[in-house]
Amino acid sequence: MDKEMVALRELLRRMVRDLGILEKNDTPCCGVTLSQCHTIVEIGRKEEISLGDLSDIMGLDKSTMSRTINNLVTSDLVARDLDAENRRYVKIQLTEKGRSVCCNIEENMDAYYLEIFNAIPVEKRASVLESLKILGEAIVSQKSIEKSNEKNGG
Repeated sequence: MDKEMVALRELLRRMVRDLGILEKNDTPCCGVTLSQCHTIVEIGRKEEISLGDLSDIMGLDKSTMSRTINNLVTSDLVARDLDAENRRYVKIQLTEKGRSVCCNIEENMDAYYLEIFNAIPVEKRASVLESLKILGEAIVSQKSIEKSNEKNGG
C-alpha cells in the first residue's frame, strides 16, 4: 500500500476526530444537530433556496434533505412557501428564529476557526489554504466519479 496514501488517510481521520465532526454533541451548532447546522448555514447564505438546489449543495438525496427541512420547519427555524409564479417550486427560507441561530453558528465557527488559523505560522498559512483547496477539489472529483459509476451501474 502507498505510504503517502496511508498518511493522507490517517491525517484526515485525525482531523475529522479532532474537529469533533463525529461527535453527537450539538453545542457548537447552537442546539441543533450537525446536519441541521450545515443546512441552516447554507439556507442563511442563500437567503432563499429550493429543496433540489439545497440537496445538491449538501450532497444529499431529496428525501433525506426533505426530512431535515421538515424537522427544521417543526422547530420554527425554516419556512417553506410555494412560489406564486411556479407552484411546483418550494422556497425554503430561515425564519427569524432560524436567522438568529444561523448568526450564532456563524459567529461561533468564525471564532473557532480564527483560533485554529492563528495557530498556523504566518508563513505557512497560504500553503495550508492552497493544500486544503486542492484536497477539497480532489474529494469533489472523486464523489463525481462515484456518482457517475452508480448511474451507469458500475
